[in-house]
Amino acid sequence: MSSDPWGRVDETGTVYVRTAEGEKVVGSWQAGTPEEALAYFERKYEGLVVEIGLLERRVRTTDLSAKDAQIAVDHLRQQVEEHHAVGDLDALRVRLDKLIADVEARREERKAQKAKQADEARTAKESLVAEAEDLAQSDQWRAAGERLRALVDTWKGLPRLDRKSDDELWHRFSHARSAFSKRRKAHFAALDAQREDARKVKEKLVAEAESLSKSTDWGPTAARYRELMADWKAAGRAQREAEDDLWNRFRGAQDVFFAARSEVFAERDAEQVENLKLKEQLAEEAEKLVPVTDLKAARAAFRSVNERWEAIGHVPRDARARVEGRMHAVERAIQEAEEGEWRRTNPEARARAAGLTGQLQAAVDKLRAEIDAARAAGNNAKADKLARELEGRQALLDQALKGLEEFGG
Repeated sequence: MSSDPWGRVDETGTVYVRTAEGEKVVGSWQAGTPEEALAYFERKYEGLVVEIGLLERRVRTTDLSAKDAQIAVDHLRQQVEEHHAVGDLDALRVRLDKLIADVEARREERKAQKAKQADEARTAKESLVAEAEDLAQSDQWRAAGERLRALVDTWKGLPRLDRKSDDELWHRFSHARSAFSKRRKAHFAALDAQREDARKVKEKLVAEAESLSKSTDWGPTAARYRELMADWKAAGRAQREAEDDLWNRFRGAQDVFFAARSEVFAERDAEQVENLKLKEQLAEEAEKLVPVTDLKAARAAFRSVNERWEAIGHVPRDARARVEGRMHAVERAIQEAEEGEWRRTNPEARARAAGLTGQLQAAVDKLRAEIDAARAAGNNAKADKLARELEGRQALLDQALKGLEEFGG
């Protein structure tokens, strides 16, 4: 018979392990010496020690789920309870009991953490909804539109709440965005309608201006031209192409009349020379508004300059095109800034650009996944073919992204 502190082998080859509850049969050994029998079952014990140690480290250092940890503990406990090893099995039971307590504590910790994250996510989403509802009433079309898009990106990065709460908050958030888009669309539709009305009014003004261009009734006709100019300003701006053409006709008709009047009133040349100096000063003041950085301020400043310009009167004929061209260049720059703002805030055009970009991005992501799969399968020929296709799609995506940037992001 052979023994050690944790087990023994009797004369029949039966192996026992010592526990707090007394000796337990481990198994029977007939193939060699009792020392070999004890060594064999001690190695099985060491194997259990290693497995428990590994599980302890996984519980402490990884994100092993409580369910998986419980399954692993139950498996090891079964092996300990079956007494197929020689060693301090009672110590292993204590370690397994502590491991279960650790798993339970970690389960509660994760539960509390998850509840905290849910509360934080709810607070964050409620804040996003409140801001979106405020923005829905804004008239700052570009800035508010960009901020709403940023809020959507922030929302996507937050965890989901319970379905009912998440759906309710999303409904409010989505409704606010829709309300803003509807108001913005209506605003620019009204702006387009106003421009069309302005075009019709200016067509009539041009017709009358052209009919007066040959008049020699200098005083009344000049007065009427001033009234026509006031009506022109009051009419607002037409669409850019129509505005430029109508203005050229309107101004051309006035030029014909005032050129003829200037020839008759040659004695006023000195006054016109002085007018030229004043208008050159105003042109220089207007040119400081370009490039346009603050559209609203530039419009107001240009309106002020233009009112003073119109109050000055005519300049010598040979200088008129040059000095007026300077003012018209500034007016055109402001108009282009207005139209740039319209293009950047055009919801339909941006939606189309964003849709195309999304489709191309999805195609690129799919191709990349297919290339990775082909490489993993060892099919390099297919992967190379897909890679060439990816180059073309990526180029299209880059172009689409560049186009989308023109709409402000």
